[in-house]
Amino acid sequence: MKRNIIQTRDGSTTIHIEEWDECYHSRFGAIQEAQHVFIKNGLSLFENNSVSILEIGFGTGLNVLVTFLESQKTNQIIDYVGVEAYPVSVEEASMMNYVAELNAENERSIFEKMHECHWEEKINLNDTFSLTKRKQFFADIDDVEKFDLIYFDAFGFDVQPELWSTEIFEKMFDALKPKGILVTYAARTVIKRSMIEVGFTVEKLKGAPGKREMFRARKG
Repeated sequence: MKRNIIQTRDGSTTIHIEEWDECYHSRFGAIQEAQHVFIKNGLSLFENNSVSILEIGFGTGLNVLVTFLESQKTNQIIDYVGVEAYPVSVEEASMMNYVAELNAENERSIFEKMHECHWEEKINLNDTFSLTKRKQFFADIDDVEKFDLIYFDAFGFDVQPELWSTEIFEKMFDALKPKGILVTYAARTVIKRSMIEVGFTVEKLKGAPGKREMFRARKG
């Protein structure tokens, strides 16, 4: 499928898939969405604690970058696992303007390392942040009570409804530790039903700019 680099409304870039007319991040603002959904409504709940994170849809690396930058401010120890079935190329990643837009030029080499490092291999980005990228279909995830927090950032329900199924959310529920949290930009009723069916308690929150609502789900 043909992929193009486009600019979103907050000035940050994303990848657009022509065949689906679907983007890796919100057209209203890629960085704004990542910070609102995954940092403000996810990572911030674990302040002063070590956190193990599972990202569903590693994609452009934006979510891991904003998490890394935030962890440097808060001194959190992060063990980050990103799952992606169809990795973005290093060349595509190099065209993303996140480092500049986040005023993080000192961390450019870290962002490059996130994409250049080998899959299935745990690396330390610094003394407090480890990253493992897994090339894997979401349906093949079989972790049990391993993660405190899940960033659920799959492509939208309209183009890949199978990624928002009860079967997938059951895997997410199993992967979380007791009292673990899942956050996602989505807020469809059918998605909420699937989450509740597997045991999540779901709350609806204000969405990122351009989106009215989002979900946060808790295990126990």
